[in-house]
Amino acid sequence: MVRVLMEHWRQGGVLLGGALLVAATLRVALPPDEVGLLAIRSRVLDVVCYVVPGVVLILLAITITRGQLTLA
Repeated sequence: MVRVLMEHWRQGGVLLGGALLVAATLRVALPPDEVGLLAIRSRVLDVVCYVVPGVVLILLAITITRGQLTLA
């Protein structure tokens, strides 16, 4: 979120989308007693609710052509 607030919204969007994909991976990989706050609904619904916005954020950040995506 810091990257977005520093007006590097494309990088921030990719990072936020990546964080959602990591959350989905952790939700699938961790046993039910260790998922903590990642478990809100059923496992399948949680993963869908993490993957869909994550992919959408990444695709939007990559396909909008104005601005740079580099980390410099």
